[in-house]
Amino acid sequence: MSGTDRYISPFSERYASKEMQYIFSQDKKFTTWRKLWIALAETEMELGLSQDGKPVITQEMIDELKSHVDDINYEIAKEREKVVRHDVMSHVYAYGLQCPKAAGIIHLGATSCYVGDNTDIIIMHDALELVRNKLINVIDKLAKFAEQYKAQPTLAFTHFQPAQPTTVGKRATLWIQEFVMDLADLEYVLGSLKMLGCKGTTGTQASFKELFNNDQEKLDKLDSMIANKMGFEECYTVSGQTYSRKVDTRVMNVVAGIAASAHKMSNDIRLLQHLKEVEEPFEKNQIGSSAMAYKRNPMRSERIASLSRYVMVDALNPAITSATQWFERTLDDSANKRISISEGFLAIDGILDLCLNVADGLVVNEKVIEKRLRSELPFMATENIMMDAVKNGGNRQELHEVIRELSMEAGVNIKQKGLDNNLLELIADSDAFDLTLEELEGYMIPANYVGRSVEQVDMFIEKDVKPIREANKDILGITAQINV
Repeated sequence: MSGTDRYISPFSERYASKEMQYIFSQDKKFTTWRKLWIALAETEMELGLSQDGKPVITQEMIDELKSHVDDINYEIAKEREKVVRHDVMSHVYAYGLQCPKAAGIIHLGATSCYVGDNTDIIIMHDALELVRNKLINVIDKLAKFAEQYKAQPTLAFTHFQPAQPTTVGKRATLWIQEFVMDLADLEYVLGSLKMLGCKGTTGTQASFKELFNNDQEKLDKLDSMIANKMGFEECYTVSGQTYSRKVDTRVMNVVAGIAASAHKMSNDIRLLQHLKEVEEPFEKNQIGSSAMAYKRNPMRSERIASLSRYVMVDALNPAITSATQWFERTLDDSANKRISISEGFLAIDGILDLCLNVADGLVVNEKVIEKRLRSELPFMATENIMMDAVKNGGNRQELHEVIRELSMEAGVNIKQKGLDNNLLELIADSDAFDLTLEELEGYMIPANYVGRSVEQVDMFIEKDVKPIREANKDILGITAQINV
Protein backbone atom coordinates (compact mmCIF):
# COMPACT_ATOMS: atom_id res chain seq x y z
CA MET A 1 0.00 0.00 0.00
CA SER A 2 1.19 3.52 -0.79
CA GLY A 3 0.27 5.09 2.53
CA THR A 4 -2.56 7.19 1.10
CA ASP A 5 -5.01 4.29 0.95
CA ARG A 6 -5.24 3.63 4.71
CA TYR A 7 -5.85 5.61 7.86
CA ILE A 8 -2.85 7.47 9.26
CA SER A 9 -3.13 9.08 12.66
CA PRO A 10 -3.09 12.90 12.61
CA PHE A 11 -0.79 12.71 15.63
CA SER A 12 1.88 11.22 13.37
CA GLU A 13 1.25 13.45 10.38
CA ARG A 14 0.43 16.81 11.95
CA TYR A 15 0.83 17.13 15.69
CA ALA A 16 3.33 15.05 17.67
CA SER A 17 7.10 15.43 17.50
CA LYS A 18 9.43 12.67 16.31
CA GLU A 19 10.79 12.39 19.85
CA MET A 20 7.39 11.64 21.37
CA GLN A 21 6.46 9.34 18.50
CA TYR A 22 9.62 7.31 19.15
CA ILE A 23 8.76 6.92 22.83
CA PHE A 24 5.51 5.19 21.80
CA SER A 25 7.04 3.30 18.87
CA GLN A 26 7.29 -0.43 18.38
CA ASP A 27 11.09 -0.26 18.57
CA LYS A 28 10.98 1.44 21.96
CA LYS A 29 8.42 -1.05 23.26
CA PHE A 30 10.07 -4.25 22.15
CA THR A 31 13.67 -3.27 22.85
CA THR A 32 12.47 -2.42 26.38
CA TRP A 33 10.89 -5.89 26.60
CA ARG A 34 14.26 -7.40 25.77
CA LYS A 35 16.08 -5.19 28.27
CA LEU A 36 13.62 -6.33 30.93
CA TRP A 37 14.23 -9.99 30.06
CA ILE A 38 17.97 -9.35 30.40
CA ALA A 39 17.45 -7.57 33.75
CA LEU A 40 15.40 -10.53 35.00
CA ALA A 41 17.94 -13.11 33.84
CA GLU A 42 20.86 -11.13 35.28
CA THR A 43 19.10 -10.75 38.62
CA GLU A 44 18.26 -14.45 38.77
CA MET A 45 21.90 -15.28 37.95
CA GLU A 46 23.27 -12.81 40.53
CA LEU A 47 20.95 -14.21 43.19
CA GLY A 48 22.43 -17.61 42.53
CA LEU A 49 19.54 -19.42 40.86
CA SER A 50 20.72 -23.01 40.60
CA GLN A 51 19.60 -26.59 40.10
CA ASP A 52 21.46 -29.46 41.71
CA GLY A 53 24.29 -27.08 42.59
CA LYS A 54 24.72 -25.84 39.02
CA PRO A 55 23.81 -22.32 37.86
CA VAL A 56 20.66 -22.20 35.75
CA ILE A 57 21.76 -18.99 34.01
CA THR A 58 25.30 -18.25 32.83
CA GLN A 59 27.08 -15.10 31.74
CA GLU A 60 27.33 -16.60 28.26
CA MET A 61 23.52 -16.63 28.07
CA ILE A 62 23.34 -13.01 29.28
CA ASP A 63 25.90 -11.90 26.70
CA GLU A 64 23.95 -13.65 23.96
CA LEU A 65 20.74 -11.88 25.03
CA LYS A 66 22.50 -8.52 25.11
CA SER A 67 23.86 -8.99 21.59
CA HIS A 68 20.32 -9.07 20.15
CA VAL A 69 18.57 -6.27 22.02
CA ASP A 70 18.05 -4.03 19.00
CA ASP A 71 17.85 -6.35 15.99
CA ILE A 72 14.29 -7.49 16.61
CA ASN A 73 13.03 -10.13 14.17
CA TYR A 74 9.56 -8.60 13.83
CA GLU A 75 8.36 -10.81 10.97
CA ILE A 76 9.00 -14.02 12.90
CA ALA A 77 7.22 -12.64 15.96
CA LYS A 78 4.30 -11.53 13.82
CA GLU A 79 3.94 -14.92 12.15
CA ARG A 80 4.21 -16.70 15.48
CA GLU A 81 1.47 -14.52 16.99
CA LYS A 82 -0.90 -15.63 14.22
CA VAL A 83 -0.43 -19.16 15.52
CA VAL A 84 -0.37 -18.72 19.31
CA ARG A 85 -2.46 -15.52 19.62
CA HIS A 86 -0.14 -14.17 22.34
CA ASP A 87 2.15 -11.23 21.75
CA VAL A 88 4.56 -11.81 24.63
CA MET A 89 5.10 -15.51 23.90
CA SER A 90 5.56 -14.68 20.23
CA HIS A 91 8.41 -12.34 21.09
CA VAL A 92 9.88 -14.82 23.57
CA TYR A 93 9.91 -17.35 20.70
CA ALA A 94 11.46 -14.89 18.22
CA TYR A 95 14.13 -13.80 20.73
CA GLY A 96 14.89 -17.41 21.49
CA LEU A 97 15.58 -18.17 17.83
CA GLN A 98 18.24 -15.45 17.86
CA CYS A 99 19.62 -16.62 21.22
CA PRO A 100 19.55 -20.45 21.18
CA LYS A 101 21.79 -20.80 24.26
CA ALA A 102 19.52 -18.54 26.33
CA ALA A 103 16.19 -19.54 24.77
CA GLY A 104 15.19 -21.75 27.67
CA ILE A 105 15.62 -19.11 30.38
CA ILE A 106 13.98 -16.10 28.70
CA HIS A 107 11.00 -14.91 30.79
CA LEU A 108 11.80 -17.47 33.52
CA GLY A 109 9.25 -17.20 36.34
CA ALA A 110 7.56 -14.16 34.83
CA THR A 111 4.09 -13.45 33.51
CA SER A 112 3.25 -11.26 30.52
CA CYS A 113 2.72 -8.19 32.67
CA TYR A 114 6.36 -8.33 33.71
CA VAL A 115 7.35 -6.98 30.30
CA GLY A 116 4.06 -5.28 29.42
CA ASP A 117 3.47 -3.28 32.59
CA ASN A 118 7.08 -2.46 33.39
CA THR A 119 7.51 -1.21 29.84
CA ASP A 120 4.39 0.94 30.17
CA ILE A 121 5.84 2.55 33.31
CA ILE A 122 9.16 3.20 31.57
CA ILE A 123 7.45 4.69 28.53
CA MET A 124 5.23 6.96 30.63
CA HIS A 125 8.30 8.03 32.61
CA ASP A 126 10.19 8.96 29.43
CA ALA A 127 7.13 10.70 27.98
CA LEU A 128 6.68 12.74 31.16
CA GLU A 129 10.35 13.75 30.98
CA LEU A 130 9.85 15.09 27.45
CA VAL A 131 6.66 16.88 28.49
CA ARG A 132 8.50 18.33 31.48
CA ASN A 133 11.29 19.73 29.30
CA LYS A 134 8.85 21.39 26.93
CA LEU A 135 6.67 22.71 29.75
CA ILE A 136 9.69 24.35 31.41
CA ASN A 137 10.56 26.03 28.13
CA VAL A 138 7.00 27.31 27.73
CA ILE A 139 7.27 28.81 31.22
CA ASP A 140 10.63 30.39 30.36
CA LYS A 141 9.46 31.92 27.06
CA LEU A 142 6.26 33.31 28.56
CA ALA A 143 8.27 34.72 31.47
CA LYS A 144 10.50 36.59 29.02
CA PHE A 145 7.37 38.00 27.42
CA ALA A 146 6.00 39.00 30.83
CA GLU A 147 9.27 40.73 31.72
CA GLN A 148 9.34 42.60 28.42
CA TYR A 149 5.80 43.93 28.77
CA LYS A 150 5.49 44.16 32.55
CA ALA A 151 4.98 47.94 32.38
CA GLN A 152 2.73 48.08 29.29
CA PRO A 153 -0.70 49.17 30.60
CA THR A 154 -3.67 47.43 29.06
CA LEU A 155 -7.37 47.25 29.70
CA ALA A 156 -8.27 44.37 32.00
CA PHE A 157 -11.57 42.55 31.81
CA THR A 158 -13.89 40.87 34.23
CA HIS A 159 -16.78 39.04 32.54
CA PHE A 160 -15.10 40.34 29.32
CA GLN A 161 -16.31 43.79 30.37
CA PRO A 162 -13.84 46.66 30.85
CA ALA A 163 -12.35 46.65 34.34
CA GLN A 164 -9.45 48.25 36.19
CA PRO A 165 -6.31 48.26 34.03
CA THR A 166 -3.51 45.73 34.31
CA THR A 167 -0.36 45.32 32.22
CA VAL A 168 0.34 42.98 29.32
CA GLY A 169 3.09 41.32 31.34
CA LYS A 170 0.98 40.90 34.45
CA ARG A 171 -1.72 39.17 32.43
CA ALA A 172 0.90 36.76 31.04
CA THR A 173 1.91 35.81 34.60
CA LEU A 174 -1.59 34.41 35.07
CA TRP A 175 -0.91 31.96 32.24
CA ILE A 176 2.54 31.13 33.57
CA GLN A 177 1.30 30.53 37.10
CA GLU A 178 -0.99 27.74 35.93
CA PHE A 179 1.84 26.10 34.01
CA VAL A 180 4.03 26.36 37.13
CA MET A 181 1.31 24.53 39.08
CA ASP A 182 1.24 21.86 36.36
CA LEU A 183 5.02 21.49 36.58
CA ALA A 184 4.80 20.89 40.33
CA ASP A 185 2.13 18.22 39.78
CA LEU A 186 4.15 16.62 36.99
CA GLU A 187 7.34 16.46 39.01
CA TYR A 188 5.52 14.93 41.97
CA VAL A 189 3.94 12.19 39.86
CA LEU A 190 7.14 11.61 37.88
CA GLY A 191 9.15 11.32 41.07
CA SER A 192 6.68 8.85 42.55
CA LEU A 193 6.55 6.44 39.59
CA LYS A 194 7.70 2.95 40.50
CA MET A 195 8.07 -0.24 38.51
CA LEU A 196 5.80 -3.25 38.87
CA GLY A 197 8.78 -5.54 39.29
CA CYS A 198 8.31 -9.27 38.91
CA LYS A 199 5.36 -10.41 40.99
CA GLY A 200 3.82 -13.24 39.00
CA THR A 201 0.32 -14.06 37.92
CA THR A 202 -1.59 -12.71 40.92
CA GLY A 203 1.09 -10.53 42.48
CA THR A 204 2.17 -13.09 45.13
CA GLN A 205 5.59 -14.02 43.62
CA ALA A 206 4.63 -17.67 44.04
CA SER A 207 6.68 -18.78 41.03
CA PHE A 208 9.81 -17.09 42.40
CA LYS A 209 9.25 -18.60 45.82
CA GLU A 210 9.45 -21.95 44.05
CA LEU A 211 12.46 -20.96 41.92
CA PHE A 212 14.49 -19.78 44.91
CA ASN A 213 13.38 -22.55 47.27
CA ASN A 214 11.63 -20.13 49.61
CA ASP A 215 14.81 -18.11 50.24
CA GLN A 216 13.19 -14.97 51.66
CA GLU A 217 16.36 -12.91 51.57
CA LYS A 218 16.73 -13.43 47.84
CA LEU A 219 13.03 -12.86 47.21
CA ASP A 220 13.20 -9.57 49.09
CA LYS A 221 16.01 -8.40 46.77
CA LEU A 222 14.46 -9.52 43.48
CA ASP A 223 12.28 -6.50 42.67
CA SER A 224 14.72 -3.82 43.77
CA MET A 225 17.55 -5.34 41.76
CA ILE A 226 15.42 -5.39 38.61
CA ALA A 227 14.26 -1.84 39.25
CA ASN A 228 17.81 -0.56 39.69
CA LYS A 229 18.95 -2.21 36.48
CA MET A 230 16.15 -0.35 34.65
CA GLY A 231 16.97 3.02 36.22
CA PHE A 232 14.30 3.07 38.95
CA GLU A 233 14.74 3.21 42.70
CA GLU A 234 12.02 0.78 43.65
CA CYS A 235 8.91 -1.19 42.74
CA TYR A 236 5.39 -0.95 44.12
CA THR A 237 5.31 -3.02 47.31
CA VAL A 238 2.12 -4.85 46.41
CA SER A 239 0.20 -5.46 43.22
CA GLY A 240 -2.09 -7.87 41.50
CA GLN A 241 -0.85 -9.22 38.20
CA THR A 242 -0.64 -5.60 37.01
CA TYR A 243 0.42 -2.39 38.66
CA SER A 244 -2.61 -0.47 39.89
CA ARG A 245 -4.32 1.33 37.02
CA LYS A 246 -4.61 4.24 39.44
CA VAL A 247 -1.08 5.07 38.26
CA ASP A 248 -2.34 5.72 34.74
CA THR A 249 -5.09 7.91 36.18
CA ARG A 250 -2.58 10.05 38.07
CA VAL A 251 -0.35 10.41 35.02
CA MET A 252 -3.13 11.41 32.65
CA ASN A 253 -4.63 13.83 35.17
CA VAL A 254 -1.32 15.69 35.08
CA VAL A 255 -1.37 15.70 31.28
CA ALA A 256 -4.98 16.92 31.29
CA GLY A 257 -4.05 19.68 33.74
CA ILE A 258 -1.42 21.00 31.34
CA ALA A 259 -4.00 20.87 28.56
CA ALA A 260 -6.43 22.93 30.65
CA SER A 261 -3.78 25.59 31.27
CA ALA A 262 -2.86 25.71 27.59
CA HIS A 263 -6.53 25.98 26.64
CA LYS A 264 -7.06 28.94 28.98
CA MET A 265 -4.06 30.76 27.52
CA SER A 266 -5.15 30.04 23.96
CA ASN A 267 -8.64 31.39 24.69
CA ASP A 268 -7.20 34.65 26.01
CA ILE A 269 -4.95 35.01 22.95
CA ARG A 270 -7.86 34.37 20.59
CA LEU A 271 -9.93 37.06 22.32
CA LEU A 272 -7.00 39.49 22.30
CA GLN A 273 -6.41 38.81 18.61
CA HIS A 274 -10.08 39.63 17.99
CA LEU A 275 -9.40 42.96 19.72
CA LYS A 276 -6.23 43.35 17.59
CA GLU A 277 -4.22 43.92 20.78
CA VAL A 278 -2.03 40.79 20.92
CA GLU A 279 -1.59 38.34 18.04
CA GLU A 280 0.00 34.95 17.59
CA PRO A 281 2.77 34.58 14.97
CA PHE A 282 1.67 34.89 11.35
CA GLU A 283 4.06 33.99 8.54
CA LYS A 284 4.55 36.23 5.51
CA ASN A 285 2.84 33.82 3.11
CA GLN A 286 0.33 32.33 5.55
CA ILE A 287 -3.29 32.28 4.37
CA GLY A 288 -5.84 33.12 7.04
CA SER A 289 -8.98 32.27 5.06
CA SER A 290 -9.68 30.68 1.68
CA ALA A 291 -12.40 33.27 1.04
CA MET A 292 -11.40 36.37 3.00
CA ALA A 293 -7.85 37.23 2.00
CA TYR A 294 -7.47 39.93 4.66
CA LYS A 295 -8.06 37.57 7.61
CA ARG A 296 -5.46 36.60 10.21
CA ASN A 297 -7.08 33.74 12.04
CA PRO A 298 -5.50 32.59 15.32
CA MET A 299 -5.12 29.06 13.98
CA ARG A 300 -2.34 28.00 16.36
CA SER A 301 -4.32 29.02 19.43
CA GLU A 302 -7.43 27.41 17.99
CA ARG A 303 -5.49 24.17 17.52
CA ILE A 304 -4.22 24.36 21.10
CA ALA A 305 -7.83 24.63 22.27
CA SER A 306 -8.96 21.81 20.01
CA LEU A 307 -6.26 19.34 21.07
CA SER A 308 -6.60 20.37 24.71
CA ARG A 309 -10.26 19.45 24.76
CA TYR A 310 -9.31 16.04 23.40
CA VAL A 311 -6.76 15.49 26.17
CA MET A 312 -9.08 16.64 28.96
CA VAL A 313 -11.77 14.22 27.82
CA ASP A 314 -9.21 11.45 27.22
CA ALA A 315 -8.19 11.59 30.90
CA LEU A 316 -11.52 9.94 31.72
CA ASN A 317 -10.37 6.71 30.04
CA PRO A 318 -7.76 5.62 32.60
CA ALA A 319 -9.98 6.81 35.45
CA ILE A 320 -12.83 4.59 34.30
CA THR A 321 -10.43 1.74 33.56
CA SER A 322 -8.97 2.01 37.05
CA ALA A 323 -12.42 1.97 38.61
CA THR A 324 -13.60 -1.12 36.72
CA GLN A 325 -10.67 -3.54 37.15
CA TRP A 326 -11.71 -6.86 38.73
CA PHE A 327 -9.68 -8.27 41.61
CA GLU A 328 -6.09 -9.10 40.59
CA ARG A 329 -6.45 -8.69 36.82
CA THR A 330 -8.85 -8.30 33.90
CA LEU A 331 -7.98 -7.61 30.29
CA ASP A 332 -10.60 -4.96 29.51
CA ASP A 333 -7.92 -2.34 30.18
CA SER A 334 -5.56 -3.34 27.40
CA ALA A 335 -7.12 -2.00 24.19
CA ASN A 336 -8.29 1.19 25.86
CA LYS A 337 -4.96 1.73 27.62
CA ARG A 338 -2.78 1.36 24.55
CA ILE A 339 -4.83 4.03 22.77
CA SER A 340 -5.69 6.51 25.52
CA ILE A 341 -2.24 6.77 27.12
CA SER A 342 -0.27 7.02 23.89
CA GLU A 343 -2.61 9.45 22.16
CA GLY A 344 -2.95 11.58 25.29
CA PHE A 345 0.82 12.04 25.32
CA LEU A 346 1.06 12.58 21.57
CA ALA A 347 -1.61 15.26 21.85
CA ILE A 348 -0.03 17.10 24.80
CA ASP A 349 3.28 17.00 22.93
CA GLY A 350 1.64 18.77 19.98
CA ILE A 351 -0.03 21.24 22.34
CA LEU A 352 3.26 22.17 24.00
CA ASP A 353 5.00 22.56 20.64
CA LEU A 354 2.24 24.98 19.65
CA CYS A 355 2.60 26.83 22.96
CA LEU A 356 6.35 27.11 22.40
CA ASN A 357 5.79 28.43 18.89
CA VAL A 358 3.17 30.97 19.98
CA ALA A 359 5.12 32.16 23.02
CA ASP A 360 8.18 32.65 20.82
CA GLY A 361 6.43 35.07 18.48
CA LEU A 362 3.58 36.90 20.25
CA VAL A 363 2.97 40.29 18.65
CA VAL A 364 1.89 43.18 20.89
CA ASN A 365 0.13 46.05 19.11
CA GLU A 366 0.85 48.79 21.63
CA LYS A 367 -0.98 51.58 19.81
CA VAL A 368 -4.20 49.57 19.65
CA ILE A 369 -3.86 48.73 23.33
CA GLU A 370 -3.31 52.37 24.23
CA LYS A 371 -6.25 53.55 22.15
CA ARG A 372 -8.69 51.10 23.72
CA LEU A 373 -7.45 51.81 27.22
CA ARG A 374 -7.75 55.58 26.75
CA SER A 375 -11.30 55.14 25.49
CA GLU A 376 -12.28 53.54 28.81
CA LEU A 377 -9.91 55.35 31.14
CA PRO A 378 -12.18 58.36 31.85
CA PHE A 379 -14.67 56.04 33.57
CA MET A 380 -11.89 54.51 35.67
CA ALA A 381 -10.48 57.92 36.58
CA THR A 382 -13.77 59.11 38.08
CA GLU A 383 -13.02 57.73 41.54
CA ASN A 384 -9.73 59.62 41.74
CA ILE A 385 -11.38 62.75 40.37
CA MET A 386 -14.15 62.49 42.94
CA MET A 387 -11.73 61.91 45.83
CA ASP A 388 -9.65 64.95 44.91
CA ALA A 389 -12.81 67.07 44.63
CA VAL A 390 -13.88 65.95 48.12
CA LYS A 391 -10.45 66.92 49.50
CA ASN A 392 -11.05 70.36 47.97
CA GLY A 393 -14.26 70.74 49.96
CA GLY A 394 -16.86 68.88 47.90
CA ASN A 395 -19.61 66.60 49.21
CA ARG A 396 -18.83 62.96 48.41
CA GLN A 397 -22.45 61.81 48.02
CA GLU A 398 -23.42 64.76 45.84
CA LEU A 399 -20.33 64.38 43.65
CA HIS A 400 -20.99 60.63 43.30
CA GLU A 401 -24.46 61.33 41.93
CA VAL A 402 -23.13 63.90 39.46
CA ILE A 403 -20.44 61.45 38.29
CA ARG A 404 -23.05 58.72 37.90
CA GLU A 405 -25.32 60.93 35.76
CA LEU A 406 -22.45 62.18 33.58
CA SER A 407 -21.13 58.65 33.12
CA MET A 408 -24.54 57.49 31.95
CA GLU A 409 -24.66 60.38 29.47
CA ALA A 410 -21.21 59.51 28.15
CA GLY A 411 -22.28 55.88 27.85
CA VAL A 412 -25.27 56.86 25.73
CA ASN A 413 -23.01 58.94 23.47
CA ILE A 414 -20.72 55.95 22.96
CA LYS A 415 -23.26 53.14 22.60
CA GLN A 416 -26.19 54.83 20.91
CA LYS A 417 -24.62 57.73 19.02
CA GLY A 418 -21.29 56.14 18.09
CA LEU A 419 -19.32 59.07 19.53
CA ASP A 420 -16.01 59.02 21.38
CA ASN A 421 -15.97 59.00 25.16
CA ASN A 422 -16.56 62.63 26.19
CA LEU A 423 -16.87 62.10 29.94
CA LEU A 424 -13.95 64.42 30.71
CA GLU A 425 -15.56 67.21 28.69
CA LEU A 426 -18.84 66.68 30.55
CA ILE A 427 -17.04 66.87 33.91
CA ALA A 428 -15.15 69.97 32.85
CA ASP A 429 -18.45 71.67 31.90
CA SER A 430 -19.98 70.78 35.29
CA ASP A 431 -19.88 73.38 38.06
CA ALA A 432 -19.72 70.61 40.68
CA PHE A 433 -16.00 69.88 40.21
CA ASP A 434 -14.38 73.20 39.30
CA LEU A 435 -11.80 71.42 37.10
CA THR A 436 -10.60 72.40 33.64
CA LEU A 437 -10.29 69.91 30.79
CA GLU A 438 -6.52 70.36 30.91
CA GLU A 439 -6.50 69.49 34.62
CA LEU A 440 -8.69 66.49 33.97
CA GLU A 441 -6.30 65.24 31.28
CA GLY A 442 -3.74 64.96 34.05
CA TYR A 443 -5.74 62.02 35.35
CA MET A 444 -5.31 60.20 32.04
CA ILE A 445 -2.01 58.52 32.76
CA PRO A 446 -2.57 54.74 32.30
CA ALA A 447 0.39 53.72 34.47
CA ASN A 448 -1.31 55.34 37.46
CA TYR A 449 -4.13 52.79 37.32
CA VAL A 450 -2.27 49.47 37.04
CA GLY A 451 -1.70 49.10 40.75
CA ARG A 452 1.30 46.91 41.60
CA SER A 453 1.32 45.08 38.28
CA VAL A 454 4.99 45.81 37.58
CA GLU A 455 6.08 44.84 41.07
CA GLN A 456 3.96 41.70 40.96
CA VAL A 457 5.60 40.57 37.72
CA ASP A 458 9.05 41.11 39.20
CA MET A 459 8.08 39.28 42.38
CA PHE A 460 6.55 36.37 40.48
CA ILE A 461 9.56 35.96 38.19
CA GLU A 462 11.95 36.09 41.14
CA LYS A 463 9.99 33.80 43.44
CA ASP A 464 8.34 31.30 41.09
CA VAL A 465 10.16 31.29 37.75
CA LYS A 466 13.80 31.96 38.62
CA PRO A 467 14.20 28.73 40.65
CA ILE A 468 12.81 26.75 37.71
CA ARG A 469 15.19 28.46 35.30
CA GLU A 470 18.22 27.95 37.51
CA ALA A 471 17.44 24.29 38.14
CA ASN A 472 16.99 23.58 34.43
CA LYS A 473 19.57 25.72 32.63
CA ASP A 474 20.72 22.78 30.53
CA ILE A 475 17.33 22.29 28.83
CA LEU A 476 16.34 25.91 28.17
CA GLY A 477 16.26 27.19 24.60
CA ILE A 478 13.98 24.58 23.01
CA THR A 479 12.10 25.87 19.96
CA ALA A 480 9.33 24.19 18.04
CA GLN A 481 8.30 24.10 14.41
CA ILE A 482 4.73 23.19 13.68
CA ASN A 483 3.93 21.05 10.66
CA VAL A 484 1.05 23.03 9.20
